[in-house]
Amino acid sequence: MRLFAAIFAPIIVLQTAPAADRNAIVAFAEAAAVRAVTFNAGDGAALRRSRADFTAEGWQLFMKDMEGFTDAQGAPTFASSFTVTGKTTIVSEDGGNVHLRIPGTLKQSQKQSSTTYKRAALEVTAGGSPPKIHELKQITCLGESKGCN
Repeated sequence: MRLFAAIFAPIIVLQTAPAADRNAIVAFAEAAAVRAVTFNAGDGAALRRSRADFTAEGWQLFMKDMEGFTDAQGAPTFASSFTVTGKTTIVSEDGGNVHLRIPGTLKQSQKQSSTTYKRAALEVTAGGSPPKIHELKQITCLGESKGCN
């Protein structure tokens, strides 16, 4: 009689979106992310228009980052604009969601102060049908950091 031992190891499969879906998600995410971080001080309507581009959780995360920078009605207390300066990079894909990095220049102004981050990026995770933003982060880079490339 022979005994056989079998070892079962979990297999992790990363599910990627089909190319046509991926392209649609990337195009949506680029436009929606730039729109979300481009607004004038006091213009709550511009900020609220972006709400439809997010999942419920994604919007909560985005607005959590805005805490302290909105008034009682939810209008931003500063102006922000993002200009794309390079090619969007797909960082990863999983379960039909695409994580991408959009390089650019981020300018933020409040009253008499203004700061321009020439090396900035938007980190976006988006997916679904229709596509929605699951997470949006604004990052800035200093020196030789590759995070904004």
